[in-house]
Formats: sequence, C-alpha cells, structure tokens
Amino acid sequence: MTFTMAIVGRPNVGKSTLFNRLVGKKLALVDDTPGVTRDLREGEARLGDLRFTVVDTAGLEQATDESLQGRMRALTERAVEMADVCLFMLDARVGVTADDEVFANILRRKNARVILAVNKAEGKAGEAGYYEAFNLGLGEPLQISGEHGEGMEDLYALLMPIHDDFENADSFEPETNVDISDEVDEFGEAEIIPDDRPLQIAVVGRPNAGKSTLINQIMGEERLLTGPEAGITRDAISVRTKWEGREFRIFDTAGMRKKAKVQEKLEKLSVSDGLRAVKFAEVVVVLLDVQVPFEQQDLRIADLAEREGRAVVVAVNKWDLEDEKNQKLLELREKFGRLLPQLRGAPMVMVSALTGKGVDRLHDAIIKAHNTWNTRISTAKLNRWLKAMIEGHPPPAPSGRRIKMRYMTQVKTRPPTFVVFTSVPDKVPESYKRFLVNGLRVDFDMPGTPIRLFLRGGDNPFAAKAAKRRIH
Repeated sequence: MTFTMAIVGRPNVGKSTLFNRLVGKKLALVDDTPGVTRDLREGEARLGDLRFTVVDTAGLEQATDESLQGRMRALTERAVEMADVCLFMLDARVGVTADDEVFANILRRKNARVILAVNKAEGKAGEAGYYEAFNLGLGEPLQISGEHGEGMEDLYALLMPIHDDFENADSFEPETNVDISDEVDEFGEAEIIPDDRPLQIAVVGRPNAGKSTLINQIMGEERLLTGPEAGITRDAISVRTKWEGREFRIFDTAGMRKKAKVQEKLEKLSVSDGLRAVKFAEVVVVLLDVQVPFEQQDLRIADLAEREGRAVVVAVNKWDLEDEKNQKLLELREKFGRLLPQLRGAPMVMVSALTGKGVDRLHDAIIKAHNTWNTRISTAKLNRWLKAMIEGHPPPAPSGRRIKMRYMTQVKTRPPTFVVFTSVPDKVPESYKRFLVNGLRVDFDMPGTPIRLFLRGGDNPFAAKAAKRRIH
C-alpha cells in the first residue's frame, strides 16, 4: 500500500514539470500556455527509494460555476479530498497572489497534510516570493525547482514520515502471491495463463465524439473532465478501473483533427500524445459520432490503429439520439465494410456514453477482440491449411515458372504474424497475399484483427532439424 500526493496550484506554476520529474518520464504536456493540464493525470513516482502515486491537477482558478474553468476546479478539489498529501505550489518569481491566499484557505479545510512548495526558486529572482509564502500560514515553504531538480532531497525528507505511516499500516496484510504455471493444450503446445496485468485500451476519435464521457460511464464516476466544448481533453490521460470484474487501463486521448487544421503547438503536442497512446494500447476503441460517422478523419484514425497492429473495436456513440435505428444500422454496416476493408469483420457496437446503454456489449467486444489478437495456431494446422489453399487456388505462375509454397508457421501474436517459405517470394502478387490473409481470417475465426503475413525464400528451415530427430 502506498500513499497519493496531489500537486495543486495556480495555472503555469510548474506542476506538470515537477510531475514529469517525479515519474521519470514526459507524461504530462508542458507548455508556456497557462491551463495546459485540464484532467487529473496519475503516475508512479520515484524519489530516492520512495515509491508513491502522484497526481497532476488542473490549475486552480476562482471559478465555481458550470464553465470549463469551474468544472476543472471541481475536479481538482475532488483530487485534493482523495489525496493523502497535497503539494501546494507557488511561483517564486511571481510571489503570493490573491488567488494563492484563497486556495491556501481551501487546502486547510479539505486536506490535513499540506506541503507548501515555492517553485522556480533558483537564483535571487525567487527570494522575495519565498519569504512572502510564510504569510500563508502553511508552515515553512519548501524551495524547489521542478525543471532543474533542486530541493528534491528536502521533499524526500518531508514525504518519508508519510511513507512510513503507510508502510506500518500495510505490514499486517497477508501475502496473496499465487503461483501461476503453464498449461498444455490438446495440440501439445504451451498456453500461458493470462497474468493479472490490466488490459490496456485507448479510446480515440474526433473532437467531441464523447470519449471522456464514455470512460466516465465505464468507471461509474466523473473522473474525467467533460462538457459541450470541443477539445477539452488535451493529453492522453490513463485511468485504471475494474470493469465487470477485470482490470483495465484506459487511455483517454485528445480529439484528432485533420493534419492541415492542426496549427497550434499545443494541439500538435496533444495529437502526438494520443498517437503514443495508440502504440501503448492492446485494443483501440475508435469512437464515432452517429450523426457524422465515417468522416475522413475517422477513417484515418481507424487505419492508423490497424497499421500499428492493434486490435480494433468501432463504437458508435450517441445512439440514443438516433430515431431510425434499423435503417441507420444497415447504413453503418455497409459503410464500414466498404470504407474500411482492412478491418472487415471487426466488431461495431452501438452505445450511448451519456446513458450507458450498450456499454456492456462494448466490454464483451473488447474482450473478444483482445482474445483474437492473441490467437496462436499450431504449425501442423497451418501447413494442412496452406496445402488445402494452394490445391484449391494455386498461386500464379509468372513467366511460366510455378511458385512453390513449402512451409508456414506463426512467429508471434499481438497481432498474429505468419511466415510462408516460398521459392520466389518477390514474385508473389499482393492479391494472392490478401487471398491468404482473408482465408486465415475466415478459417481460423480472426475477424477484424490485424494479420501480418511475410514471405521468405528457401525451404522449410526446420526440416533438417526434424530429419535429424527422426534419425536419432
């Protein structure tokens, strides 16, 4: 059991810079523009031998209405209440502002443990702000520099007693380690029992498709900032939750617009952060808006997920707003098969992120897509299948020279990847490779999942070893 520390303060005081330093990665977007962070971002912090959870929050502003700033503040205050300790950051070069005084009073009421930190305190420029901070009545301020790493030893000394409290409370918990072993399937190949790591999914789509609303619905709480404004989410926020008994890590990504429309530096950072989330994910949920589905950007996003080799599930949101559901469903399925042939057979689920209708079916589709993505087929089965495919539909004979396909094996999963050893791999047309890939999808029940097929020259590379075993 570990403790949680929330970093709070006005916009642009350096919270995300310190967050990135503590987690040892550039997870949070950092820019000179105030208010870059809007959601809560969690990370596993390392400070010396201390391990704890750190939360980066939106900048506190004096707004309590239903405006975007007001909703951001409400989310930050919720993080303050849930955290075990709050690190309240000031900008030493700006000094104590009226807003800082207001927020100091809020922190005193909402959290018992508050560490006051004066950031950007390196050099003489921050001395005046450091001495002003004593007036807030939160104890002696901690002088730090999130950018340069100064003051981390002092922060360690303040956090160690909190860590020890949690260690003592945790020392009475029983051990629950379980020995996980391999099982052997009916074909004699080892099948690894899945471990307890969370299934990683990324929710992607155009701005205002309802990605954050969907994730809040899955979690059963208002964990992510939502609203009518397009582009609220700026960086890829990951949250962990148990969904129908299984652990998930879900990435909420910034809405992706056409490249030509992405001009501002901050939006470019947001989009690149979302692309990284796709690469980390195992299953990508492409969220469409039923009122404007399958626009060019939707197709590009889905194609990106397939090219990255991720399992793909298409979810059509705002289904509760559609009147002619039967007609719309037929239209969507026809467009899906025609516009995304590389994902033909991938699950398409109708949902309402607002009401929760269809979210249970989305869960089942994600689990099935993930299982298919992990499919492994025995070499014996593959070679029997390849022989039947060649007999039924032989490869073409360029310049009258027959192409011999001698052997096939699966070299990896996630996604399923196969190698066929053939006499002249460079002469096999793309159309025949597609024929084989489509056959794999149908005959081994792998609809929609990306399949990689490579051709290599030469004979069966394992034939010599097999012959040697037979001799002995």
